[in-house]
Parts: sequence; structure tokens; C-alpha cells
Amino acid sequence: MNESVPQGTLAHSNAWFIPFLCLLVGGLLLGISTNLAKYASEIGLTPLAFLFWSISGAALILLVVALVKKEHLSLNARSLEYYTIAALVSVAGSNLIFFSAIAHVGAGFVALIIALPPLLTYLGALALRIERFSRLRAFGVAAALAGAGVLAARKFAAPDASIFWILLALCGPVLLAIGNIYRSLRWPDKASAIALAPGMLIAAACILAIVGMLPGFSLALPLGESKTGGLILLQASIFAAQFLLLFLLQKTGGPVLLSLLGAVGAIVGVPIAVFLQGEAPPEGLILGASLIGLGVILVTWGGVKMAAAIKSDS
Repeated sequence: MNESVPQGTLAHSNAWFIPFLCLLVGGLLLGISTNLAKYASEIGLTPLAFLFWSISGAALILLVVALVKKEHLSLNARSLEYYTIAALVSVAGSNLIFFSAIAHVGAGFVALIIALPPLLTYLGALALRIERFSRLRAFGVAAALAGAGVLAARKFAAPDASIFWILLALCGPVLLAIGNIYRSLRWPDKASAIALAPGMLIAAACILAIVGMLPGFSLALPLGESKTGGLILLQASIFAAQFLLLFLLQKTGGPVLLSLLGAVGAIVGVPIAVFLQGEAPPEGLILGASLIGLGVILVTWGGVKMAAAIKSDS
């Protein structure tokens, strides 16, 4: 890693395109993935089983990609630590919370709260000095958080609100923010995104397999449901692309821009939940989505301005 240009700082003024594209496509996949989890529960797939088999398939896909690209997974102590902790907070823990909560709070709400990590990520990145303070980016993060906050507050106020599941679902963004910071700080030296992504997913599958052995949990798939295999294959493909883009965005855009994947996912996921899955539109949707969109634009624009400033100083 180049010490003169911190991770997440764009190397030149035109380098914004790659992270911005990763942000948009990754967010699109995230929004679709959230809605697939709801559909899976409707055809009898438990959240744990659906997540385990989808993650396992995604790990296999990315492992094949790594082998084709001749990128070998590192198995030293540093890499194994990275795979395990990143898998726990960024994949297994957070997604199991989200997938379990969807049946109780709706896919639209889960898609919205995945937009919450930016503030926690930004504060953590500032505290650890891996992100420079920028008023523009800070305002963008605050706008995105405010938009998600408006929608979450309206959800709490609903007469049929499940407080336990709402609170549990809100723990997911905390794990995602921790994962954003951790992956930036502990990125193994000279490791590529193509090599790290399958390692993390393999570790996540192992963690979920251990959970499946506990009393009351199962990895079994429903019998006689013809859609199960196709749905798992689709989710596995989405996960493979999503996590590969996550690592590419981590490397080129940094933890704060990365955390805005959830904001883009919310903009995509909520309309899918409403128009294709028949969910009622969340209260305050227009205001919340507008603030989230504004946040994405300002944080991206702020990154471009920082890149231009660094280039002019060098």
C-alpha cells in the first residue's frame, strides 16, 4: 500500500469513476439481495440455511475466479485473522441479523437501515486518522444518516412495530461499520481484492456452519420446492459480485465511500420491496430517500475534491 496516499484517497482527479461505479453496482446488488432474502423466507427457506448455502456458492465462484486469475489465497496468521474477523462482522453476523429480521420488519426497512453505517464509519475513520476531515463529506454523511433516521423513526412509531426485531436489525449497521474500519486497517500487505474476497466468504461459511450445529438451528433445505436451487444460485452469484466489488471499492474509495453502499442499496431495495413484493411504502420515504441520495453525491464529490487537492500538492 502506498504510504504517501492513504487508502481511500483517490490517486488522481479522474480516478473517481472506478469507485463510483463500484458504489452504484454494488448498491444495486445489495438492494436486490435484501429482497431475495424475503422471497426465500416465503418459500420456506430459513435465514440461516439460505445465507449459508448462498455464501458457500459465492465463495466457490470467487475461488474459481481467483484461480483463473492466478491469485493465490494467503494462509498465514495475518490473513487468517483477516478472513475470520471480516467474515464475522461484514458477512456472517450482519447478514444473519438482516435476513432474520426481514420477516418481522420487512425488506424495505432492512434495505433502509443498511444506509446507517456512514456516520459510525466516518467518525471511526477520523478517530483512527485514516480519513481526512472534509466539511463537504461530513455534511454528506450526515445527510444520508438523517434520511435513514427519518425512516427508522417512522418505523418505530407504527402501531404494529416489533420493537425487538427493529432493535436487533439496528445492530447490523454497527457490525457493518466495524467491518468497514477493520478491513481498511488490517488489509494484508500486497493482497488483492480477488484473493481476499473468497477467503472472507469461506470463513463466513465456516462460521455459519458452526451456528447450524447449535440446538434450534439447521442448514437443511425445504424438500419439494423447485425454486430453492435457482434462488440459491442467483443469490450466490449476487453475493460473489457484491463482495468482489466491496473489496475493490474498499481499496479505491476507502471505508466511508464504501459505507454508502447501504445508501444506494436502500434507494434500490425499497422500490423493489414496494412494487414487486407488495410491501407498504415506508412513512417519510420521499424525504428520507432524498437525503440519502444527497449524501451519496456529496461524499463522492468530496472525495474527488480531496483527490484534486492531493494531486496539486504533490
